[in-house]
Amino acid sequence: MNTPNFDGITSTNWKQLERIEVAPGIYERTVWQDNDDQKAVVVDFDAGACYPGIHSHIDGPEQIYVIAGVFNDGQRDHAAGSFIHHPVGSSHIPQSHQGCTVLVTFPGQSTSIQ
Repeated sequence: MNTPNFDGITSTNWKQLERIEVAPGIYERTVWQDNDDQKAVVVDFDAGACYPGIHSHIDGPEQIYVIAGVFNDGQRDHAAGSFIHHPVGSSHIPQSHQGCTVLVTFPGQSTSIQ
């Protein structure tokens, strides 16, 4: 094929999307979602914000890329540039002591951080 195929390609600037508060001090911006609940979400954590409860991955995995700041999964800190894969059956407590911005992808059936 000598010609690129741009069918179905989308582009979103997450900085231009409205933040939706999903828990105290935790904000989401959905940058992409398909009809099978696969999606990508940018999540901002204010300093000291902690997900209320344990976030379990029953229906599908979750992948996190730390864009800025330091993300904590309830066990350890992950600095900017870190990639974390949570397989099906795993769980964690999303939080940030210092504040952070992360890209969260749900490559299979799953739900948002809500």
